[in-house]
Amino acid sequence: MTFLVRSWTVTQSAALGSVLCWALFVPGPASADALPKLGAALSQTSISGLSSGAFMAGQLEIAHSENIVGAGIVAGGPFACAESASARLFPYWATGVAQNAIQAAQSCMKTTLGEPEPEKLLARARDLAEDGDIDPLSALAKHNIYLYSGDKDSTVSRPVVAAAKNFYELAGVPEGNISYVEGDGGHAFITEEGGAACGLSETPFVSDCDYDQARAILGWIYGPLTPAARKAKGDFVVFDQEEFTEAGEGLADEGVVYIPASCRETPGCRVHVALHGCQQSRARVGGTFIEDTGYAELADTNRLIILFPQIASSVVNPQGCWDWWGYTGLDYLGKDAPQIRALWNMVERLAEPPVEETPAESSPEWE
Repeated sequence: MTFLVRSWTVTQSAALGSVLCWALFVPGPASADALPKLGAALSQTSISGLSSGAFMAGQLEIAHSENIVGAGIVAGGPFACAESASARLFPYWATGVAQNAIQAAQSCMKTTLGEPEPEKLLARARDLAEDGDIDPLSALAKHNIYLYSGDKDSTVSRPVVAAAKNFYELAGVPEGNISYVEGDGGHAFITEEGGAACGLSETPFVSDCDYDQARAILGWIYGPLTPAARKAKGDFVVFDQEEFTEAGEGLADEGVVYIPASCRETPGCRVHVALHGCQQSRARVGGTFIEDTGYAELADTNRLIILFPQIASSVVNPQGCWDWWGYTGLDYLGKDAPQIRALWNMVERLAEPPVEETPAESSPEWE
């Protein structure tokens, strides 16, 4: 048992994120704020992510499809792609996670063990829905889905992204609701300006390919957008994630949320959850994914709150990836999965009615 886990940690984690490995630590402030209650529109939530963040985006979207309206999948594959048959037959963490990691690396990134099979993965999703572990799949019919595969991406192969498109079609998402883009990029989030040179798959995994991917994702999900602000004018708030998670669930102590001034003043803003990829957290690349991807500037002019949750690196997750193969436990796909539960609790907090400040009582006038 020990050999299998160690073998996965050293060998398979390299396959899952070998191109995403450096060690820049950016400390946060001495104390983080609590995630605020802003009266956001829960039923208008959306999500996107890169790489492991893309796989997690699909998991969260499908688990909570009745309150999510769409997803942006950048270099990611179909729901439940990494769940191996042996892990379901013999649900013991030590062996199951190792088998899932092998399948993740060899079928959901590379395809040396064969391409993902959307029909089988849809059957798995239907089983979860019938058991009440995820929302009914019928809710997906209203979703808008954006998928992206880079021409130079050698980390997640194009057939994997194409399999995600096929999965959504089989699950009932209308063809006209799916945008499938094959672009110039490598394994990275793509920008109109800023980041590494186009086509590179290296730190900070944000690449300048003259393409505004944040606008493409949000515009596809929500419809035509107001032009972005020239500069973000809202607040990047560092908040405490510890109240939403427990030990062993993989989240970092702190996350970041971007709040436009209008969303503080008037409830009803929509929430978009933006998930970083492996080795792309704030602790690894500073604010690049949070501040330089273009989400904040669009949020200012379109009444959007952008939630940037953060994952921490650990012994079982050295690359700092979201859990799309079961390192937090083999029940990692449903609403009660540790990271899905934590993320949705954050969204629900933002949707709670804002707390009105009680005016301080005036002091008595003394003669």
